[in-house]
Amino acid sequence: MNAATPTSTEPSTEPAYLPRRAEARHCGWCGRRLPDEDRVGRPRRYCAQPCRQRAYERRTAVQRGGLPEDAVVLSGNELSDLQDRLFQLRCAAEDVATAAEDGAEAGELRAMAAELARAAQSMERLR
Repeated sequence: MNAATPTSTEPSTEPAYLPRRAEARHCGWCGRRLPDEDRVGRPRRYCAQPCRQRAYERRTAVQRGGLPEDAVVLSGNELSDLQDRLFQLRCAAEDVATAAEDGAEAGELRAMAAELARAAQSMERLR
């Protein structure tokens, strides 16, 4: 018998159910993290009623404007912020690549990779 295969006398360490999502969920409007829920039904999309209302207003404005349903509308400030974060991400990636080519030590590369991960994480939020 394979050592990785549990026998019928060994208790199972796996949960009886698998959660719907393992990653954190965020508000569809403001980007705040939604609380983990153990309730039945549809998962929440917004953290509060005002966020839900703003999302509705944007959807209806997009429909009136003739844009596709999946269109993303950003203000000038949001676009500028997104461009800044993209630039930071590119610079961090270039720094890691240059340090690796120059033979940087493992500790330095780890620190730079952590900064790269932080920059990439900031890209996940649009607001």
